[in-house]
Amino acid sequence: MQSRVIVPAGQGRAVKVAAGQRVRVVDVDGGQVGDLFAFAADDVTEHLSASHTRAFTSRLFPAPGEHFVTDRRRPILTLAEDTSPGWHDMLIAACDPARYAALGVRGFHASCADNLRHSLDRLGLPFPGTPQPVNVFMRIPVADDGGLSWLSAISRPGDAITFEAAMDCVVVVSACPQDLVEINGHRPTPLAIEVLDPHGHTHGHTHGDLTHTEE
Repeated sequence: MQSRVIVPAGQGRAVKVAAGQRVRVVDVDGGQVGDLFAFAADDVTEHLSASHTRAFTSRLFPAPGEHFVTDRRRPILTLAEDTSPGWHDMLIAACDPARYAALGVRGFHASCADNLRHSLDRLGLPFPGTPQPVNVFMRIPVADDGGLSWLSAISRPGDAITFEAAMDCVVVVSACPQDLVEINGHRPTPLAIEVLDPHGHTHGHTHGDLTHTEE
């Protein structure tokens, strides 16, 4: 048995993570992209920055043991472990209402940008804007000519990526609601967030939305 926060398909959840704790994002059913954001706990205007991280690591995505850094170039998360096939993205912006309008949606469609705002609001935190997310399990290969392909996620049920907090932070995960392009196989499904102590045990008080106990 373990405690974890379920992120329903198409929705977002936020958790508070202390320095030294680990936060694990689990693909519950497989094939689901998650948009992950991280903010300094004492000042949410400081956030995990994909562009600063690429400059820091000289990679499109950090390798295990490497840091994600903030827009102030301070380490905020470290990639601790990855049991998925290893496809993740830091190039594609979070989906938002304008994205769905451009894809032909009329009226409301859930989005990762809205999920981020709602998740921070549930914690009573201000919304500082939508940074470039860490798109876990997202498969966007880059061709030699610079072209990008939008492919379905190939993470399997139970695959997970684990980060260690380098500072006290707030982590938000959106189970991406995108159902008009291939990335989620046109069928968004849930994710789960687990917060673990420095010894790897699941932490029972995530300060997130609903904490569920599952087999």
